[in-house]
Amino acid sequence: MTNAAQQVHLLVVDDDPSMRELVSCYLRENGLRITAVATGAEMARSLGEQAIDLVALDLHLAAEDGMQLARKLREESAVPIIIVTGRKDEADRVMGLELGADDYVLKPFSPRELLARIRAVLRRYQIARELLPPRSDKRRAYRFLGWELHLISRRLTSPQGCRIELTHGEFNLLRAFCAAPQRVLSREQLLDLSRLDGAAVYDRSIDVQVLRLRRKIEPDPAQPQYIRTERGAGYVFSVPVEVLN
Repeated sequence: MTNAAQQVHLLVVDDDPSMRELVSCYLRENGLRITAVATGAEMARSLGEQAIDLVALDLHLAAEDGMQLARKLREESAVPIIIVTGRKDEADRVMGLELGADDYVLKPFSPRELLARIRAVLRRYQIARELLPPRSDKRRAYRFLGWELHLISRRLTSPQGCRIELTHGEFNLLRAFCAAPQRVLSREQLLDLSRLDGAAVYDRSIDVQVLRLRRKIEPDPAQPQYIRTERGAGYVFSVPVEVLN
């Protein structure tokens, strides 16, 4: 088991005692530190008193609106969130992701599936910490060869001043390239970064997103000059990038 000082600390919010016990026992057996609570008040207290690496939040608490708890949590914290909801509650899943949840798991689920999703979300955040500037960073936009990628509005403007529409996944991919120009990024790194904010989780591969992005920014997508392929390694954004604060 991982040393306690290095353990990932997960906060489970579920008002079903048997579910809390099942999930907690399984995740502890797999090296995670677990705090399990039943209410929003207990969740807030745990977040205020302890360092939490990820929150698994059931949206259907008996006495509280889980969606409101998710919204408040995202407004006040950047902690990763996995929402737990029913298989038929598609609207809840969509709204949860739009509120900023990082992933979801459908009831009934196996603890093994939850563990896999926890590891995937944490891996994305670790890669983001390594490659992207912290949230406290004041940069406003990136500029390259006349193009401008605006980070707050998530808008891409061409050298001619035209707005180019980007999907969430394409924006996250281009943001990752601009944050690490002239550096080889593996497909796994780029795929994880493109999935930030719950985006692009259904894309078949990072190559599809790269192809779409090339079609939007390259002078000749068939002969890419900006996003170059490094055989066996990944991709590199080969142009100089200016940071605008």
